[in-house]
Amino acid sequence: MNKSIKKVNISIAGAAGRMGKMLVNTIYSHPECSLVSATCHPSESEVIGKDTGLISGLNYINVPISSNPQDLLKADVIVDFTTPQSTINNSNLAVENKIGHVIGTTGLSDEQEKTIRNNSLKAPIVYAANMSVGVNLLLALIEKAVKSVDYDWDIEILEMHHRYKVDAPSGTALALGKTAAKVRDDQFENVSKLSREGRVGERIKKEIGFATLRGGSVVGDHTMVLAHDDERIELTHKATNRKIYANGAVKAAIWCATKKTGLFSMKEVLKL
Repeated sequence: MNKSIKKVNISIAGAAGRMGKMLVNTIYSHPECSLVSATCHPSESEVIGKDTGLISGLNYINVPISSNPQDLLKADVIVDFTTPQSTINNSNLAVENKIGHVIGTTGLSDEQEKTIRNNSLKAPIVYAANMSVGVNLLLALIEKAVKSVDYDWDIEILEMHHRYKVDAPSGTALALGKTAAKVRDDQFENVSKLSREGRVGERIKKEIGFATLRGGSVVGDHTMVLAHDDERIELTHKATNRKIYANGAVKAAIWCATKKTGLFSMKEVLKL
C-alpha cells in the first residue's frame, strides 16, 4: 500500500461473536485499515478485558475487549453485527460524534430502520442485510430478471441457515423480496407472505412467498424462484464461510470513511 494513504481506523461492536471474530481477523490482515477498539455486551463477562486478538485466534494485538460503547468512538467507522437494539444505541452514538457506521445486523423493526434513516442525515451509514459481494450481485440479477417478466411469473424465496439463527425469514431473504417488490412497484408489506400454514387458499397472483429452513451449520443459502406454467428460473447464492460477510463489511467501512452523510447499501459500495 502507498504510505501516503491513511489507514481507516475501525471499531467492532460485538467482537466476541462469530462475526466479530471473523472481522477481527479480516481487519488485522487488511493493509488499508486498523482495528482500534472492540466491544461486547456487558453480560459477556468472560471476555471483558481480554485481548481481542487472542480470543479471535490471533496473537496478542493490544486491543482489549470493552463493555463500554464509548470506546467505539476511537474509530473512523464502527462495524456492527450485533442485535437490533444495540445497533440503534450504537447508531445514535455514532451520529452524535459524526463517525461512520457499517450495519450488518438483521431483524430491525420498521421504527428502528426509520431511526437509521434519520441518523444518516447527519453521518454516513452503510446498511445492508448481507455484505457479501455475491449476494449483492444476486440482488442485481434479481432486478434484471423481475423487470423482464410479468405477473404470470410467481415469485417464491427459500432460505436456509444454521440452527442458531434467531430471526426468520433472514434479512437477506427479505432483501430479495423487497427488491422484487420494488421492481414491480408493489408495496412489500402488501404482497409478502412470510409463512404458510393450514388451509391458506389459492396463491394470490402478486404474492411473494417465503419459506424458511433451519439446521446444521449452514452459513446461508438463498434462492429466488420465478415460476411460470411451463418453466422455472432459480437464482441461488450459497455461502460456505462467514469470511465473505467480513470481507464485504471491511470494504464497506473503507468506502464509508470517505463519506460525510447519507444512507448507503452495498450496491453503492460495489458500484452495481
